[in-house]
Amino acid sequence: MNATAVEIISSRAVPLGGPRAMTVHRTLPHRQRSLIGAWCFVDHFGPDDVSKTGGMDVAPHPHTGLQTATWLFTGEISHIDAGGGRGFVHPGEFYLMTAGNGISHTETTTEKTTILHGVQLWIALPDATRSTAERDLAYFKPPVTELDGGQLKVFMGELMGASSPVHSHTPMVGAEITIDPRSEIVLDLNPEFEHGVIADSGTIVVADTELEKTQIGYTGIGEMRLRIRNDSDDMGRALFIGGEPLREEILMWWNFIGRDHDEIVRFRDTWQASQGEDVDGQFGFVDGYIGHGGVGEDGLGRNADGMTWLPAPNLPNARMRPRTLTEPVARPNTKI
Repeated sequence: MNATAVEIISSRAVPLGGPRAMTVHRTLPHRQRSLIGAWCFVDHFGPDDVSKTGGMDVAPHPHTGLQTATWLFTGEISHIDAGGGRGFVHPGEFYLMTAGNGISHTETTTEKTTILHGVQLWIALPDATRSTAERDLAYFKPPVTELDGGQLKVFMGELMGASSPVHSHTPMVGAEITIDPRSEIVLDLNPEFEHGVIADSGTIVVADTELEKTQIGYTGIGEMRLRIRNDSDDMGRALFIGGEPLREEILMWWNFIGRDHDEIVRFRDTWQASQGEDVDGQFGFVDGYIGHGGVGEDGLGRNADGMTWLPAPNLPNARMRPRTLTEPVARPNTKI
């Protein structure tokens, strides 16, 4: 049997949500690889002392053509969206928001949160449903599945006999994995999927390739089994994502996913014109947002910077192009 090839994707530091934004570590999208299945965006954050950083306080902002989720290890986040979805995201709970043709939402750490730690994920909707999928906020609290050497919680798809009822528009999988100290787990894979292991704690080793915290260990299609080891004396933790390769060229810019430059321009123009109050339009209105800046005389909530909505950045001078598809095969020596 040939050894499993593992490609390492490293993160970069990015501010999230405005001038006083907390810092996240982004691995996807990356010049090296933009997609793992339909998973198109991975931000790892924390452990973050919110008394020092202010935590997460993202005022109303738009999305198109995607689904978003936040998986927490510690802390609590308030979610409100223009589709009427509301919830408090807790560790071990999965909320998946579907934007479809357009939605706006907010994410704010609550007063009871002292340490914020987790991962934010986006899923690109396929062309067949990206404009027709209805706004939605799905919820699921996955049970613990015991493994030799560890545990897992499956929040999307199926893995090791466990499954999630949350609907996906393409075949995919997502799970939290915990591994006992100095132990190894073995996962049975769908060989039609490509996969990624996002390292969080412990010393995570994917098929003999050690990962640094926030790095992704990528494996391509054709793999039947995957060994994941924790070489530390503490519990190890990682997120496991994967899916059937999305063989579509997508264009991601800011919070929008489209297919070409002109479409992104239309999305931006519509959002800018609405100033966050597109009640009956493409992005709707987030009713009930109260950020860390309280409520102004106009009755609108504000983030710590006094913003009632997040304006889009300026467009680049050149026309944007979709990213070229990368073959779903691991390239172990590729590092950018």
